[in-house]
Amino acid sequence: MPQALRHTLLSMRDLLATAGPFILLALVLLLLAYKLLDPNPPKKVVLATGAEQGAYAEFGKRYAALLARHGIRVELRGTAGAAENLQLLRDEDSGVDLAFVQGGADVQHASSADADAANAGLVSLGSLFYEPVWLFYREASARRAIGKPALESLADMARPGDWTLNVGAPGSGVPNLVGRLLEANRIEPGALKLFERPSTPAVVALLDGELDALVFASAPESPLVQMLLQTPGIRLFDFPQAEAYSRRFPFLSAVTLPRGVVDLARDLPPANIRMIAPTATLVAKESLHPALVQLFVQAARQIHGGPGWFQRKGAFPSIENTERTLAPEAERFYRSGPPFLQRYLPFWLANLIDRMWVVLVSIIAILIPLSRVVPPLYALRVRSRIFRWYGQLRRLEEAAPERPSGELLAELDKLEERAGRISVPLSYADELYALRANIHMVRRRLQGKASQT
Repeated sequence: MPQALRHTLLSMRDLLATAGPFILLALVLLLLAYKLLDPNPPKKVVLATGAEQGAYAEFGKRYAALLARHGIRVELRGTAGAAENLQLLRDEDSGVDLAFVQGGADVQHASSADADAANAGLVSLGSLFYEPVWLFYREASARRAIGKPALESLADMARPGDWTLNVGAPGSGVPNLVGRLLEANRIEPGALKLFERPSTPAVVALLDGELDALVFASAPESPLVQMLLQTPGIRLFDFPQAEAYSRRFPFLSAVTLPRGVVDLARDLPPANIRMIAPTATLVAKESLHPALVQLFVQAARQIHGGPGWFQRKGAFPSIENTERTLAPEAERFYRSGPPFLQRYLPFWLANLIDRMWVVLVSIIAILIPLSRVVPPLYALRVRSRIFRWYGQLRRLEEAAPERPSGELLAELDKLEERAGRISVPLSYADELYALRANIHMVRRRLQGKASQT
């Protein structure tokens, strides 16, 4: 082995042996911090969506595709709708981590304290899109009830005529919402024949004439909404009191379906239609990993941030009309945008640094003062290889008056041979040469004494 390489390896060995305890301490602290902070999120998350062919189901597929790019598998769980989603979130054993929830879908609580108790352990990740109340009805039914093809108010359905109205399947948020609207219009429960069928069977029944009207609360991306908007003989209810509804119910907004937005060539609809719309929010359990919260709100911006029938670009996602406390990580996103490192590094690495940097700084602050003892310890370790031979050299020198010089010289030769095999870093070579010089000095003294006898 070349001498230079040998000295280098020796220096590295001494340095590692000296600094080893400090490196081990740093690794132990990092391991403990990793266990406590749990920086990496679970690889699987369960998202409760809604009925098939509904907007929630369609959006759920987009979230799953976006998070799959970061190695997160999103399991989509179909449900009846927002009310069932809330029940699943409140059930610790359901396995559901997040869900789409429609504004006003929860049961009406007697007091704010009851509402706070019902939402304990749940946080909002922001509002995502408007879910307009789509009240579709048959023109033939309207002519039968009021002699005109268009209803002018909800009360028109309560006139004699035995109107049949589907308010959505049990577990969806629509029945609770429709109940509030009918109550606000002083429509007695028995004035209408109410059905609670799932969306697809209800649409079939409406087209077959078995139902007079049905209500959706859905984003316009819903295939059923798109189809009904273009079906002859089916009309969308225009809410002339939309602003009044938005003032009476905080979770509702007054929105407008613009003329021609469905089909410009066919001019559908032929006029602006006033509508009311609760806001869909993404609700999660408070225990959801912060990194997953960050990923979901980033995905929400990509999915819902564009222009739509009822909003301009950038209007969603938003912190408005969330109804529940905003998750801290979501609040951070809306205030500052995505974490700086995630703009340039892979998610797993950026997230790890983002979660651990405070701990890393703390560990460094602890180790820096301790590291000051490493150079003295290193120097002591190297010099100890040389200094331990000075003890034997002194004993030989002190034994000169009592022992024969020849015997002492023989032991000195062995000492010099051993000292010749000592290897030290080049920076400490002067210590080694000093030992050899002192051995020669003692040898001369012993040889001088032997020549005198």
